[in-house]
Amino acid sequence: MKKPTRRDARLAAAPSAETPTVLAFEHAPMSDLVDALADGRVTASALTTFYLARIEAYDRGGPMLNAVRALNPDAVTIAGKLDHTRPSLKRPLAGVPILVKDNIATADKQPTTAGSLALEGARAKRDATVVKLLRGAGAVILGKANLMEFANMLAIDMPAGYSSLGGQVKNPYAPALMDDRDIPVVTPGGSSSGSAVAVAAGLCAASIGTETSGSLLHPAGLNGLVTVKPTVGLISRAGIVPIAHSQDTAGPMTRTVRDAALLLNVLAAKDPLDPVTLRQRRPADYTAGLASDAMKGARIGVPSDPADPLNDPYYGKLPPKWIEVIAEAIKVMEDLGAIIVRASMPTAGWIAGPGTTMAVLNRNPLSRNKGSPTMQWIVFLYELKHDLNLYLKDWATNTEIKTIADIVAFNEANADKALRFGQDLFLAANLTRGNLSEREYKSARAMDLLSARTHGMDAYLNQHELDAVLFPGAYGAAIAAKAGYPSVMVPGGFVSGTNDGKDTPDYPLGVTFSGRAWSEHKLLRLAYAYEQASRMRKPPPGLIAR
Repeated sequence: MKKPTRRDARLAAAPSAETPTVLAFEHAPMSDLVDALADGRVTASALTTFYLARIEAYDRGGPMLNAVRALNPDAVTIAGKLDHTRPSLKRPLAGVPILVKDNIATADKQPTTAGSLALEGARAKRDATVVKLLRGAGAVILGKANLMEFANMLAIDMPAGYSSLGGQVKNPYAPALMDDRDIPVVTPGGSSSGSAVAVAAGLCAASIGTETSGSLLHPAGLNGLVTVKPTVGLISRAGIVPIAHSQDTAGPMTRTVRDAALLLNVLAAKDPLDPVTLRQRRPADYTAGLASDAMKGARIGVPSDPADPLNDPYYGKLPPKWIEVIAEAIKVMEDLGAIIVRASMPTAGWIAGPGTTMAVLNRNPLSRNKGSPTMQWIVFLYELKHDLNLYLKDWATNTEIKTIADIVAFNEANADKALRFGQDLFLAANLTRGNLSEREYKSARAMDLLSARTHGMDAYLNQHELDAVLFPGAYGAAIAAKAGYPSVMVPGGFVSGTNDGKDTPDYPLGVTFSGRAWSEHKLLRLAYAYEQASRMRKPPPGLIAR
């Protein structure tokens, strides 16, 4: 593949002498790029070349964000074949360059590694369903985004955005690392860190990440993005390297709410390869009804009651600057006509049910808590072995790795490179039977649903007749994820602080709207109204066009 030059990047903004209009592609909404492609103001080839130049300048050079693990060697060729195909109802993403997280299978020349040295050369037998849908809609799969290794299920206290294969992803708003430990001063967020950083830094039009509990919401919030963590079953998980089928899902990373809705239109489809999708409910068009007055009359729950300060896990211990941002966000919603209901979440909802966690000894050599037992979710550890073994059997090729036990053995044999932070979670998962027959697993899953869904989200939404629950940042990720319910993150403002005594630059803070199963459309409409009134997204400083 031809290496892009800075001249290529400039030319992307002016594809021909007849169309001299210059567009600021690097931070433009995806919907603007779709319009430019439809109007002939840019070609798929030029747009793809532009993003490749951005990746060269800022991911491989400059601040070296390390958001992109690998580029698709056929991206320019694929784009060239789309140069004369305009976006349409049938192919709404024709020519749009998109990155996918490197735990999402692609049946092309790109390996699918989950950030693991053990899977460095592993390929996929076929496209994951989400990739198949993207290609069918005309998208150009630009490459694979870096991630926390195995989506943050390998080791305890592994830094967000680190993997043994891909290295450390940096937050584009604060790319500095700690001098002594090579850990970011400001985290890039959870396991979908590369997917988020790439969109925030203008390295692609949009990206796809995944979440089990917080891995879309956390990085989106810290990178000033919009994401949708959908109801489990709205988007197929077939072909995605798993953690836990009870909670796993994919979702879009975008710069605007409308862009997220556009991608959801493509991704939300029933798939026989993932039977849970067969019960999904969705509107014909997620962009319908996105309006600035959609907040009027909506009842928004704020799970923080000043009269009940001990039952306030979401707002009670926020830093002062967070409190200012959230207070301003709530004021914006009230000005839009929302009815704010301040009431504590039922304690049984967020505190988790009995027997839902288990202790795992922390042997991470670089952890400050080394030698201490840490509590981990039982459902994750038991489903990990079962689900990962199935993925390796049914999807992986070009690798001798066939089971989680093989990965553990590989890592031990290559400990100097593969186990900087250990593999305590894989060790614990590998000790399970792998067939989900254990009573403790079945009990833990039932208690997760009883606490988070029945006694938590359902009880709260029903009692106060709410349209959505408002959480600061990703603080509400776990309760919504365990219930299998959707969340939509939107930029809320900027904060700063200290990390190990070192002051941080300003970095983004998001706000999350969570709701009932299949309520994505309602949540998107609320998020859109707030987004249009607040206009809180600002691109990372210093990442100017080249």
